[in-house]
Amino acid sequence: MEHWIQVILGFSYLGLFLVVFAETGLLVGAALPGDSLLITAGIVAASRNSNVQLDLVWVILSVIAGSILGSLVGYLLGQRFGPAIFNRQNSRFFKPEYRVQAEEFFAREGPKSVLLARFIPFVRAVVPTLAGVSNMNFTSFAWYSVLGALLWGAGLPALAYFVGQRVPHLDRYILLIVAVVLVLSFIPVALKLLQSRQKA
Repeated sequence: MEHWIQVILGFSYLGLFLVVFAETGLLVGAALPGDSLLITAGIVAASRNSNVQLDLVWVILSVIAGSILGSLVGYLLGQRFGPAIFNRQNSRFFKPEYRVQAEEFFAREGPKSVLLARFIPFVRAVVPTLAGVSNMNFTSFAWYSVLGALLWGAGLPALAYFVGQRVPHLDRYILLIVAVVLVLSFIPVALKLLQSRQKA
């Protein structure tokens, strides 16, 4: 993971933009490093000893731009191709009932789910497409998507930068930090699943 992150950062801000765009707009991007990339970029921007030189402001702008454009593309792809894909009765992964469940989910949880999805790995990769498939109101989706992009895209790198400036040699512990963040980000999902099982 750390090797791939270094490769991405080697492409500087374009690498950040493309990875975030793919992770938030394309279903195949779910496996890409999102949180870990943002944390690493923030720490690298704070470090003067790194081989890669990054400026925090440009890191944040690249991430926000990729996040907003990615989620809008994901929504439009879901809206355009989703109905045809989810109408296949014998499909293993795109059954019609999954579309109905997505519509019920967004009707129940509202647009706030788009905002919260930004902070949960894998979920942020599928929510824009599912929102498009379920024909969620585009204005509401866009508004909460932009808000989420600002909070996630600016907050995570800035927090990593702030800590990186105050803790010497923090870049040596990037893998540990990323692991902790991933565990914490999956806690809300686990709690939601547990709550759903209890209701069932």
